[in-house]
Amino acid sequence: MNEVLNCLETRRSCRAYRPEQVPEEALQEILRAGLYAPSGMGRQSVKLLVVQDPAAIAALERLNGGVLGSPDAHPFYGAPTVCVVLADAAAFTAVEDGSLALGNLMNAAHSLGIASCWIHRAREVFASAEGKALLQQWGVEGEWIGIGHCILGYAAEPEKPAAPRLEGRIVRI
Repeated sequence: MNEVLNCLETRRSCRAYRPEQVPEEALQEILRAGLYAPSGMGRQSVKLLVVQDPAAIAALERLNGGVLGSPDAHPFYGAPTVCVVLADAAAFTAVEDGSLALGNLMNAAHSLGIASCWIHRAREVFASAEGKALLQQWGVEGEWIGIGHCILGYAAEPEKPAAPRLEGRIVRI
């Protein structure tokens, strides 16, 4: 099977991570894949924030869990790297651009043996006053929409195989 297609079929979301950090060389390749995702009219509206500082990850987790009503939750599952995907609020295709970038990040990570998962609630986190304050603290200026968090690391448990695909999801006209 083609290597790319195999990667697409075998990638799974990981919800348990070992503490060791993603190697810098692998991280750079993953980020590059995110930057090469398609974007509406080629505007490249996406900004990637790489968070590896444990205190900053804890602050993000608290805000993310707060959206769920559980600020003490750990929605990043112990992942040592969190890539926050933002998109320019003025971009007509902001959500689509950010979603494509997230997909590229996860698929590139899998191709390099790095586990990943898309964690929602970035929109709510970065629309909040606390989220905006974090962006300001990190030197991120402008109006941004939070698209998602791509958590990265090494899986603490073996990946499970994909569930069988549901029938009837392709219609030919």
